[in-house]
Amino acid sequence: MMLNQLSSGDLIADRRAEYAHMLADSGDHMDAADLMTQALELAPGWAAGWFRLADYEEKSGRKEAAISALKKVLTLNPEDMFGAGLKLALLGDSEAPGQPSSLYVAQLFDDYAGRFDKALVEKLDYRVPEKLEALIAEHAGGMRFTDVADLGCGTGLFGERIRARADRLEGFDLSANMLAKAQEKGLYDHLAQADLSLPPETSGLFSGMPEHRADLVSAADVLMYLGRLDSVFVIALQLMGRAGLFAFSVEDAGVEGDFILRPSLRYAHSETYIQGLCKRFGLEIVAVSKTPIRNDGGKPVLGILFLTRKPA
Repeated sequence: MMLNQLSSGDLIADRRAEYAHMLADSGDHMDAADLMTQALELAPGWAAGWFRLADYEEKSGRKEAAISALKKVLTLNPEDMFGAGLKLALLGDSEAPGQPSSLYVAQLFDDYAGRFDKALVEKLDYRVPEKLEALIAEHAGGMRFTDVADLGCGTGLFGERIRARADRLEGFDLSANMLAKAQEKGLYDHLAQADLSLPPETSGLFSGMPEHRADLVSAADVLMYLGRLDSVFVIALQLMGRAGLFAFSVEDAGVEGDFILRPSLRYAHSETYIQGLCKRFGLEIVAVSKTPIRNDGGKPVLGILFLTRKPA
């Protein structure tokens, strides 16, 4: 999120904040924090400024000051468009929330949409769409799909892989800008904004459309932006027809328990948690594949791909 583009409304405060940003870029986070504090004395209601201060304080090693600034952010912006609640959890001040703020996720990807494909594919060696499509092809053979519902479709990277096998392809995403990029590709028969953290009746996936219409539901590299996944499984079941498939990926937590929040502000889920969800929602696990799904900081991020089936 380009916080340096969010103005305080006070010219002098903005100028000091810009100097603070320059100091932080040079590695002088302590002086950046001190200058940012001066800016906030002039604009105490500037939520984005407090979030920037929290970042500088954290990088200066002043954890308690960072926590205090993040709590100020939440007071000023309870909808949490900045993800302050996630940062507080990483700093040990609170438990990781079961779901991040939908406004935060939408803002994150609205900002990212213009450079999403290039950043993921060329810089991060992102390979979930082709690996997930290969898993489907291996276990569903040459099956052609009457209706594919692509949850968290983003710019359409998985849509590019599955389009040739789908009579009808639907895409759903929380970010309006990502949907606009998907629309430009001309892959989807239907695109709509939807929030996977909400129950099906309010998620946006069934507005004017029949339930149980899809023979394949996909969620490629989207579940790591959710903690608890109950709502996604409920949505998938209501989208899937008899014997329909649900193919999805998660980051591999590699530990016991349900999920963890990582410093990347993404969630990782355990294989046992996913297995438990499949059992609870009556889904048969057809195939599981553990594989690197992208690079982060020059190191591979391990993920788990699942292909499940709804009983006929």
